[in-house]
Amino acid sequence: MSEDTVINIMQMAIKTVILASAPPLLLGLIVGIVVSIIQTITSINEQTLAFIPKILAVFLSLIIFGPFIISVIKELFMALYVDLARFIR
Repeated sequence: MSEDTVINIMQMAIKTVILASAPPLLLGLIVGIVVSIIQTITSINEQTLAFIPKILAVFLSLIIFGPFIISVIKELFMALYVDLARFIR
């Protein structure tokens, strides 16, 4: 396997990781910022208060974006499977 092939596989893998993890991470980030703003406005200094809404947001995003995440991962595996014979040589 040449260096170009390895670099191409790594680029595809990194792209897949970014695309698959972006929806839950971004939704968790947005919910965390909103909860932090509400905590600042109401002067509530409880550190653990932000965890439950963030966890719920991440689970909800996994339910909503699950088919998209699965399709992105499936595309990577299908691309690797199709070229498997070329990689073995």
